Amino acid sequence: MALPATVYVSLNFSSGATFSNPFTIGDPVNGVLGVGVLSDATAPALIVDLTSQTRRISIRRGRNILRDTYEAGTCIVRIYDPNGDFNPQSVTSPYYGKLTPLRKLRISASVGGTSYYLFSGYTTDYAYSYDQAENMAYVDISASDAFRLFNLASVVSVTGASAGQDTGTRINKILDTVTFPNGMRTIDTGNSLTVNDPATLRTSLSAIKNAEFSEQGAFYITTEGNAIFKNRSSVIASAGNTPIAFNQTSGIPYKNLKFAFDDKLIINSATITKIGGTSQTSFDLDSIATYFPHSISVSDLVVDTDTNAMNIAKIYVATRSTTTIRIDEMTLDLLDPSVPTATALGLDYFDNVIITNIQPDGSTIVKNLQIQGVSHDITPFTWISNYTTIEPLVDGFIIGNSTYGVLGDDILSY
Repeated sequence: MALPATVYVSLNFSSGATFSNPFTIGDPVNGVLGVGVLSDATAPALIVDLTSQTRRISIRRGRNILRDTYEAGTCIVRIYDPNGDFNPQSVTSPYYGKLTPLRKLRISASVGGTSYYLFSGYTTDYAYSYDQAENMAYVDISASDAFRLFNLASVVSVTGASAGQDTGTRINKILDTVTFPNGMRTIDTGNSLTVNDPATLRTSLSAIKNAEFSEQGAFYITTEGNAIFKNRSSVIASAGNTPIAFNQTSGIPYKNLKFAFDDKLIINSATITKIGGTSQTSFDLDSIATYFPHSISVSDLVVDTDTNAMNIAKIYVATRSTTTIRIDEMTLDLLDPSVPTATALGLDYFDNVIITNIQPDGSTIVKNLQIQGVSHDITPFTWISNYTTIEPLVDGFIIGNSTYGVLGDDILSY
């Protein structure tokens, strides 16, 4: 059975963070002159189209629901290599000397005249192997998204950082300090303000995550490779968008729902301390009485006042103090003709879904959730996509919304 979308894989040997695209005949995006980069007829191009040699793709992106944080997106592409071109030690390879770490790997898929990026990242490893009879050679190219760059780049003082900046401006200053391209970021103006940069040695990723937590916002890398920061208001408002329906009858069909009903995500006591501030603690006595204490402590935040440190503690506990049955993951088989390919490929962080599941006893579970993780496992004959689904990251009152605008049930944000 043919795949439901045309997949493109490219490896960009140029240095730097910015992605370019190879000219690919038939690709509605990269097959346009002036958009795709033409290859050199006499020498290996800086951007190589690996599509015809690709045998397997495995992509993992998303939020770790237990650690409650976004993690680096990763990808492994298996390339059929009968001539040894992708053996880094082969001096006869046309790519000899180019197969170095942190080259740019990009994967996209085209369907119905629209191209969807699935992953954009930077190579970390080239693992050469053979089949059991040692007749065919493969190389597994591993890559990670820009979180890896931020984790490698340490900062001491952040250029231009000063007291009174909003969290979005602070994140921009951190990205400036590590020279991440302006054209590869979309950063909201933060709702919260920051203190002076602490001027301590840490990774730029940890500095960004400090500002992200101080905002109670969201910082992540898109499938295009761009850095995104959503402020608290945007995170809260996203829960009010119209959800896509998934069910066993009239909606988009799924399989392998991963149910959970446990206390792993409960937080009923939070102690938050800003740099130079006094510890601020919020707790939910009813939750503690029901589930015993589940505590976190976060210190040295760049948030500006003790009052806002307390606001963080309050909203964090209010969002996480109770539990109910969860659906942590949903699987779509893209070879199922009932699954709309474009919808499946377009699903990404903060997209809302409503999942309806009929239980064996005839009862029905309905969950309003958000996508916060996406994975794809693709071979020439299979395409399985998994989606991490969780409750909104930050609770807030959304006026006019039947789910998140209920007085006495939904909380007011600060």
